[in-house]
Amino acid sequence: MIGLKDKPQFVDVDSANFKPLPKYGHLSEKTPEFLEVENAIDAAYSQLWGLPDLLTFRQVAGDPDATMPPGGPDRYSEVNTELLHFPARDGHLVELKVYKSPNVAADATLVYRMHGGGFCVGSHEVDGAENVYAATNPDIVVISVDYRMAPENPFPKPVEDAYDGLLWCKENAKSLGINSEKVILAGSSAGANLAAVLSIMTRDNGVSGIIGQVLHFPAVCHPKFYPYDKYELGSHIQNMGNCVLSNCRFDVFLNAYIPNPTPDYRHSPLLASSFSGLPPALIQSAGVDIFRDDSFAYGDALKAAGVDVEMHCYGGVPHCFPAVISTHPYTPVFYKRYNAFLKKHASSSS
Repeated sequence: MIGLKDKPQFVDVDSANFKPLPKYGHLSEKTPEFLEVENAIDAAYSQLWGLPDLLTFRQVAGDPDATMPPGGPDRYSEVNTELLHFPARDGHLVELKVYKSPNVAADATLVYRMHGGGFCVGSHEVDGAENVYAATNPDIVVISVDYRMAPENPFPKPVEDAYDGLLWCKENAKSLGINSEKVILAGSSAGANLAAVLSIMTRDNGVSGIIGQVLHFPAVCHPKFYPYDKYELGSHIQNMGNCVLSNCRFDVFLNAYIPNPTPDYRHSPLLASSFSGLPPALIQSAGVDIFRDDSFAYGDALKAAGVDVEMHCYGGVPHCFPAVISTHPYTPVFYKRYNAFLKKHASSSS
C-alpha cells in the first residue's frame, strides 16, 4: 500500500473536540446528491490508494479522455486535439496537449493549463472536461502541459516545466495561433497551485501578457506553514476524511513533492511577500474539501492587494466535484461561471 498513515502529519487533529469554525464551517454539510454516491467514490479511490506505489497508481489511472457531463459539449465534434513537445531547460522533451475549436479564430487567447493530481499522478485529461469546455470558445486555444512529477521529479521541477512551457508557447505564438499577450493561467487542485505560482513568477520576472488566473480547488500553502494568525484555516481538520482527497492522502503527495519543506512561495503561493499587480482571478472551491479554507484565504489575500477576485464555494460537495459527480446540480453552474470568466477576458484579433 502507498505510504498512508493513520493520522495527518502536518496538522494537529483533535477531531473529538473540533467544532466547525464560524465563517465557513457550515459549508461541510453534505448535499443529498453527494451522500448518495459518497461510498462509491470512496471505494474507487481506495482501490488506487491500495496499490504499492505512486508510479503504479499513475500507470493504473492512465489518462483516458475525460467524460463530459450531461448536456456538455461533444468533445469529438466540437474540439480538436493534438500533441506537441517542447524542450525544458534541461533538454527533456515535455508533452503539451492542444485543445481548440474547428472554427478557432486567429490570434486567440491562450488558456495555459496545469493538471491536477497532487504533483504525483494524472495528466492532461484529469481536467479534460474543463479543457474541452474552454476550447469550445473559438477565441480560445487551450494548451495543457504534462509537467514531470514527483517522486521522480520533486519540487521545483514541476514548477520549472510549467514555467518553461509557458515561455515556449509565448515564443511560438504565431505557429500555435495564439496571442502571446493574452494568456490565462488555469488549473485545478495541484494545477491551481501551479497556476497561482506562475502568476507570481511571471509578475516578478517581467513576463507580460498574463491577463487572468483560474484557480479551481486550489492548494495554496503547505500545512506546515499555514498562517493561522491571518486566516480561518479549519477545513483540513473538518474535512480530513474526504473521500476524494483526505489529509493523509495529501500528506503522501506532499512528502513526495516536497521531501524537506521550507517556506517558499513556489510551492505555497499564500506565503508570497506581495500579491499586488497579479491578474484577475476566478476561484471556485468545494465545501467538503480540505482545501476549502485555502481558497478563501487566497481570495482574501488577493483582494487585500487590490486584485479583482470572483469567488464561489459550493457547499456540501467534495474536492473536484464536477469530475467525480458530473450529474450534481452544481456541476453546470460551475462550468457556466468558468466559461463566463473566460469569455469576459478572452478575445481574438477578429
